[in-house]
Amino acid sequence: MGTVLFLIAFPLIVAIALLVLKTDAVRDIVVIIASAAIAIASVFLTVNFFGKGQHLFDFESHVISNAMMAIEACLAVVIIVLGIKYKKYLASVLAAIQTPIIIWFEFTIGHDINVNNNVYVDKLSLIMVLIIGIIGTLICVYALAYMKDFQHHHHGEPDRRPWFFFLLFLFLSAMFGIVVSNNLVWLYFFWEITTLCSFFLIGYTKTPEAIRNSFKALIMNLLGGLGFVVGIVVLGKYFGTLELNTMLAYKMMGAGGLFIPVAFFAFAGITKAAQMPFNSWLLGAMVAPTPTSALLHSSTMVKAGVFLIIKLSPALGLNLAGIMVMMVGGITFLMASLAAISQSNAKRVLAYSTVANLGLIVACGGVGRYEAVWAGIMLIIFHAVTKSLLFLCVGTAEHNIGSRDIEDMDGLFNRMPRIAAFMMIGIAGMFLAPFGMLISKWATMTAFVDSMNLILVLIICFGSAATAFYWTKWLGKMAAVMAGRENIQMNVHKTEWTVLGTLTVMTVLVCLIFPLISSSIVVPYLDLTFYGDHFLEISSGNMQIMWAMLALVVVMPLFFFGRTHKKIVPIYMAGANSGDDLSFHGSMQKEVSLSLRNWYMEKYFDETRMNVIGVISTAVIIATVLSIIGGLLING
Repeated sequence: MGTVLFLIAFPLIVAIALLVLKTDAVRDIVVIIASAAIAIASVFLTVNFFGKGQHLFDFESHVISNAMMAIEACLAVVIIVLGIKYKKYLASVLAAIQTPIIIWFEFTIGHDINVNNNVYVDKLSLIMVLIIGIIGTLICVYALAYMKDFQHHHHGEPDRRPWFFFLLFLFLSAMFGIVVSNNLVWLYFFWEITTLCSFFLIGYTKTPEAIRNSFKALIMNLLGGLGFVVGIVVLGKYFGTLELNTMLAYKMMGAGGLFIPVAFFAFAGITKAAQMPFNSWLLGAMVAPTPTSALLHSSTMVKAGVFLIIKLSPALGLNLAGIMVMMVGGITFLMASLAAISQSNAKRVLAYSTVANLGLIVACGGVGRYEAVWAGIMLIIFHAVTKSLLFLCVGTAEHNIGSRDIEDMDGLFNRMPRIAAFMMIGIAGMFLAPFGMLISKWATMTAFVDSMNLILVLIICFGSAATAFYWTKWLGKMAAVMAGRENIQMNVHKTEWTVLGTLTVMTVLVCLIFPLISSSIVVPYLDLTFYGDHFLEISSGNMQIMWAMLALVVVMPLFFFGRTHKKIVPIYMAGANSGDDLSFHGSMQKEVSLSLRNWYMEKYFDETRMNVIGVISTAVIIATVLSIIGGLLING
């Protein structure tokens, strides 16, 4: 219990300290030491509970609950004031509705509900603790050097880095709170803290675009928060509990009508996971500094949404809540994957890829079957590591080449060979065998086939094809070697190299040990959650093939080291080389400059068109399901 409280309280203390500290040298020391302590505590907690099932803590404190209620009221006032100040009145209205409801509930219905276990630890929460504690803190360390360059590029503007690092560590504290809270009111409190932190992080630069996008994120997540509050009220009033484990136990005992509060909780998860029709807030988050993008997209904010849906998966499946979740997730995966094809902005490609992969995880949770949830959890793990690596690589490349556009990354393998190699590993990890994302997608396909859901099977087939298309384009750009490019990677800070190198090793490592992760953490969690409904994730024959492919991945780079006696010939282009490896003789002997350009197919996969189709279809599904559920509540 002490370690759990440490992981929540210590980042909060560090956040307050960083808000006060103004010196770069002191900030660097505090962030590095604090990050190491959080990572060690995360590993310690995992080791300590590794061989155990779900462990509930009989931890009651009215003081903590009252403090949370007071903080919620203060945060509501802040949102209301900011909404009025910036004329974003919907944010003010939503805050003015949901906070009084939850406070009223806690003083009335909730006051009479006994909560025995406010905190818990199980295998899924341990996975999330490791993701937050290791990847989240690596992003914080990376941010030290990145934000120095960021401040240098914005010379003359106020230095708000103390506020930035305060928000990063407050974010980590809230995320730890989310993944260990069994009391749904407590979970809601931490949920709203992450919403407010993301609002301030997205609006960090205070430009008109940043403010607009930060309020978009705030409003959409407040809508999810309102859904969360309604779910708590319904659950407390009709089922007499506020404990997550008790709610799921009621479902396993066949309690009728439980899908109603579950649908509202799932709606909250859909908004937080940036699923259509709420995906635009995550795309708008790209205006923030790269560490914010990495933190929101890989290890924290969006993972809170899919974490909740995976937790709810036993209560989903073939009911209204489950159908809503699986269809919203499936449509989001397909339409976001298609939209990514037309994007050349690297961070925007990563954003759409994130929305798409989260959609696949959400769909897995919605199916509510053992094998689908197995695939969803594995996707969470692989996506967290790989996507954080790619976001940070793009941030470093942007600071050094002055652009985040993929078409401006010509010759990056010459200019920044190590960054290019790291990005190639990250991209390969997203869609190539034998890396983990492809393995998980294969398992997802199997689960969808077994569930006899033809629509989801078609969605994953076409969505995966689109995924392969846009990743292959980017990978080809990274692999291209061009003459006349100066090596500029010596300008990258050592802390950035350390973080990027660690994430690259982790990307390969989680692929090497994924059978161990599955058998020791994921499968035991699912055995308890689905009461021993076993399935064979990967056959022994396929496993041997994947081990052979992994061995090739490790061995093949060794052939590129050392001297070679092979004859090096001039590069052949679309015509005879002019001799400088930068131009060639085209038709009529006209000299043509070398140009490497991708095909983005805007005519077919226009971003706006894909979003309109996805947003309208998912909005109709959600509105239909929630209106039916609302009618059931009104009619008793």
